[in-house]
Parts: sequence; structure tokens; C-alpha cells
Amino acid sequence: MRRTDTARVVVIGGGIAGTAAALGLHKAGCDVAVYEARPDAAEDIGAFLTLASNGMRALAQLDATDAVTAVGFPLTSLRLLDGAGTELTNAPLGEAADPALRYRCLRRGELNAALRDEAARRGIRLCHGARLESVTDGPDGVTARFLDGTTATGDLLVGADGLNSTVRRLIAPSVQPVYAGQRVFYGYTGTAPTTEGTGVITMVRGSGAAFGYAVSPAGESYWFARVGGEPLPAGTPVGRPSGSWREQLLPLLRPDHTPAAGLVEATGDAIMVTDATELPLGTVWHTGRILLIGDAAHAASPATGQGASMALEDAVVLAKALRDLPDRHSAFAAYERHRRPRAEHNIVVSGGISRGSRTPARPAAAMAPPVAPDELVRQLAWDEPLPAAPAGDG
Repeated sequence: MRRTDTARVVVIGGGIAGTAAALGLHKAGCDVAVYEARPDAAEDIGAFLTLASNGMRALAQLDATDAVTAVGFPLTSLRLLDGAGTELTNAPLGEAADPALRYRCLRRGELNAALRDEAARRGIRLCHGARLESVTDGPDGVTARFLDGTTATGDLLVGADGLNSTVRRLIAPSVQPVYAGQRVFYGYTGTAPTTEGTGVITMVRGSGAAFGYAVSPAGESYWFARVGGEPLPAGTPVGRPSGSWREQLLPLLRPDHTPAAGLVEATGDAIMVTDATELPLGTVWHTGRILLIGDAAHAASPATGQGASMALEDAVVLAKALRDLPDRHSAFAAYERHRRPRAEHNIVVSGGISRGSRTPARPAAAMAPPVAPDELVRQLAWDEPLPAAPAGDG
């Protein structure tokens, strides 16, 4: 059964999850507005990510493929090296045969900007500088109140405000992110020589760190390193470039005979670091008219490289649930039934990799069922109806 009314949806958070959700909800016929705490469009321009084939499939259902493939570069194969530099694997990556579904490497800020530009093109409202203070959930609607005194009222509110979600704190104050066992370093260099060319992501099972890098068509190397140990000291300026991180990282990379140390040495001072973190399993996802998506609901360690792709999947399934089911109760229950097993499986697998300080055989290799591949395709296919949850779910 399809909804015939126009639901008014307030989305808190204008990052990847929130803007993608707005695209999906708008396509489903909702009246949607996005409220972002940051005063302008700048967001984490230093970090980069990979969108896996499942994330690219979700983008296609949102009609946003062209917007995103205008930035970044495709990845079509994977190499795996051991600490001696011996090649253990060289294989096609994801659905490399389909240009629209190829893995894509891009800066987080580029992806955010592409999604936001597409949302603006479709007439979706995006309000910056709207920092959430409180939410009032009532029988006739839900109202968000912001620190500047303004408010926004809708039939539903979607919390897409990330790892340190204010919406989650308001509905589940006891839930806190936890350290997943690794620090994650990342940076870029255009001066270190590489031989494999663009379109390849190289993963290194190093003796002191897990390392990965890819080379853009312009010859810039994007790299990351995951290092086990204690979390960053309290008060560390996370994500701020600093040359001091290079000196901490190089002793872990130099004993190996791989390109890793050379890439880090060539990066100079523009190296960033953050803790790998995750949310506990069983975190509350919805209550009343309020629903969490993306990292606000199921943040995982970045080891599987699935964070952005999972958020894009969320956006499609949520939009279909609200489109196809008769009320918010059944829509939220169906959304959670379809998304929780896969999202929490990712938390478990990614956290296991981080705590074990080992690199998977390929990005997101462990993202196997609980949801079978053909079932995931059906869940994401826009023209396929989304089944309701069984009685008693949610």
C-alpha cells in the first residue's frame, strides 16, 4: 500500500546520510528539509573514503550517479601485499564491469558537496547554522528547536547527525561511541613514485600497521594506515593536519619492504588522525516520530570501508518504507527489520578487524550475508516494493 498523503520530514544533519536521505525522501514524495549545524558547506575536506559497489547501487536508485561520478575516480582492481612486498592478490574489485557500480575513491567533502548540489538542484531546503538543542515529539507532529531559537516542525524527524548525534543523545542518552582498537591515519602526496597506475587500490598487511593507498588520475596518492593500541589522548585535535603524526607512524612502516613508508615520508605535514570508533549493538533506532540513520544509528570502525555506502543504503530503504507502507509505525519497523542485521553485522566484522589489527583480503570482503546479495538488490531497487515487517517486529 502506498502513502497518498505528503509527509513533512525534518532531517537533522546535512552530511552524507542526511543529504542522501533527503534525496530519497523527496523522490518518494515527501516534503523534506535538512538542518545542518555547521555554518557553511565546508566539512572534513581532508578525509577520503571509498564508495563500494553497494553504495554506488544505492546512489543509482537516488538518481545521483552522475552527480557523484563527476568527482573522485573509479577503482576497478585490488592488490594485496605482505610486509615483504610480495603480491598475494590481484583481482577485480566489486562490480567493476559496470561503470555505474565501480568502487569510487573521493574526498569526503567532495561527496558531501556533490550530494548537496544535487539536493539544491531538486529544490530541497538545506539550512546551515541550525544546531539542534531539543526535540518535542507529540501526537500531531515533532518539533526541533535550535540554539538560535528557531524551530522546525514535521510529521517525522530523521536523525542523521553522525557519530556524536544530538538526536541519539536525546532519545537514548546512555548510548555512547566506544573505541574500536585502532587509530586511523590518512593523507595525500603527489610526489611519491608508484607503478601500478590509477584504478587500483593496494592493501598492505604490514608488520606494524595495516596500510592502503590508491593513485588518482592526476598522480596524487591517497593513503591510510590503521594502527592498533591505545586511543588518542583526551583533547587531541582530531582531524587537524600535523607533521608530528608522520614521526609516530614511520617507525611502524620502515621495517617493511612496501611503498608505505615512502608515501608517508612524501606527505609532509598534512597528515591527519582519528580514533576508530563504533556504537554498541542493539542501539535504539527509533521512538515515536523520530528515527536514526547512518552513523547516528550504527557507526562502525572504518576497517571494512562501508560507512558511507551503508548510509546510502539506509537512505534508499527508508524512502521506500515511507513510500510503500501505510503509517510511520509499519514503515519504521520495516526499515529496522531490513537494515539492522546488515548494519550490525558490519559493526561486528569491522570491529573484529580493527581489534585484530589485520587487513581484510579485499575492501568489505566480510560484508557477506545476513542479507543475501540478491535480497539486497531487491531491497535497494526503487521499483520493487519494500515488504512490511512481520507482526510484532519493531
